[in-house]
Amino acid sequence: MFEHVAPDTADSDNLIRLDPADAPELGGHGQGLHLIDATMMFAPRSGGVKRYLMAKRAWLERRRPDIVHTLVVPGRQTGLEAPGLVTVAAAKLPFGDGYRMPASLTKWETVIRMLEPDIIEAGDIFVPGHAALEAGEAVGAPVVGFCHTDAAALAALHFGEWAEGVAMKRWASIYQRFDRVVAPSAHMAQRLADAGVEDVAVQPLGVDLENFHPSRADPQRLRRRLGVPADTRLLVFAGRPAREKNIESMVCAVERLGDPYRLVLIGAGKDVRYSPHVICLDYERDPARLAGLIASCDAFLHANENEPFGLVVLEALAAGLPVVGPSRGGASELFDDGVGQRARTCDPEGLAEAIEALFERDLWALSAAARRRAEQRHGWDTTFEGLTRIYAELLSGSRRSPLAMSA
Repeated sequence: MFEHVAPDTADSDNLIRLDPADAPELGGHGQGLHLIDATMMFAPRSGGVKRYLMAKRAWLERRRPDIVHTLVVPGRQTGLEAPGLVTVAAAKLPFGDGYRMPASLTKWETVIRMLEPDIIEAGDIFVPGHAALEAGEAVGAPVVGFCHTDAAALAALHFGEWAEGVAMKRWASIYQRFDRVVAPSAHMAQRLADAGVEDVAVQPLGVDLENFHPSRADPQRLRRRLGVPADTRLLVFAGRPAREKNIESMVCAVERLGDPYRLVLIGAGKDVRYSPHVICLDYERDPARLAGLIASCDAFLHANENEPFGLVVLEALAAGLPVVGPSRGGASELFDDGVGQRARTCDPEGLAEAIEALFERDLWALSAAARRRAEQRHGWDTTFEGLTRIYAELLSGSRRSPLAMSA
């Protein structure tokens, strides 16, 4: 469909040509309503946003075959990477763990516009988000802004508190342009409201209840693999080694507790050496193996008080793990004392105190309650039925000619 450009370049806006003969590979209007998701947060080791998008793809194929879904994401070159997956050339971020930084607004807007979307969802407010807005205006398609990242909190973390106010103003000015703004948690909706963005829809994400399941647990085998005693109390965290994850605090909490506690970091301990109480495992690409690792531990540990949502917390609950984590932020909305232990603070002392309190309780009962919580509240059906209702509301007032979108 697209003429490929040179790898890892992002400075040419005129190297894309549409071949109408390739339209069936993407699904045109003759095949159904065309939904496009555009985001830069899609990389080989991506976290929650990528898992959300792939879950959406699978759900739409199974439940809504009348909706054609295309992902537009950064890649090595511009072109049709796979059916329903279009990449736009972007250079890799230094030390970015495989992420790429889109640079050409014109190129992104051209690609999205030529795909002839009926509705667009933007997963960020960087170049893909801006391009989605421009393309939507050009073709008359409504654009949803799904706020997966607290840009203001990240600005304060990395540059100081002075940067938060500046970032919030910029944040608000962009989100106010979308036809609908969606947040994954009440925490994020309030953050957007504080920035001046009104009428934010809250739509929590979901979890793969079949993959993340207590039946995948094999605690004895994992302990043999890790070379730790059978009575070791294993805490686990899976995620990127990003500063906002507050990994150092988790490490210090477990070091403070000492034996028999160990912290297993999956992906988050990349290229870092900690004490013998911390075990670092590589990023796990295979969802089933990741689910098995999590289920084979005793509890999940989380320490980001500004987490927009915390999809990995849901995955832990579905795997039957009680959660120790923050008492504020998006992650705190996913668990309570019925399925885990909230820490009064996420410094080492507060986390250590909460960990000890959890292990004084009935872990078997908490594990069963965690699984029930995931089953009753957090299946992907609820998420995507809610989103398709939002899409339908927008399409009913657009100048496109959408198909019926009853859930």
